[in-house]
Amino acid sequence: MPHVTVWKKDTDSERPVYQVGGKSFVFFRTARPDAFDPDTGERYDDVIVFWVESQDDKLALVSDESNPFFTTPHFDGHPSVLVRASRIGELTKQELTEIIQDAWLAQASNRRATTWLADHRLS
Repeated sequence: MPHVTVWKKDTDSERPVYQVGGKSFVFFRTARPDAFDPDTGERYDDVIVFWVESQDDKLALVSDESNPFFTTPHFDGHPSVLVRASRIGELTKQELTEIIQDAWLAQASNRRATTWLADHRLS
């Protein structure tokens, strides 16, 4: 995607934040108490956050039991979905591409989004 920058807290960080125009659209979280294995209580240390366009889009993704997306109370009202990196292989290449593109479009400026859509004939 165009105009993407990758921000890392430090040079050794394995948890990059992908941004467009200074706005994050995909990032890798550290283990937090809101995302954990319900059987063991162990915090997930491989959660990826993807922005979505709307709450309706979020609901559609997390309600569909055929995909690995989820949310937590910490993200109530936030336009994003979560997925564990260990489950990313459950998505097809096309599905993952669309999720990343949609995340980028949700955060890109109107001008950048319109230009990208026109260039890819997706408007």
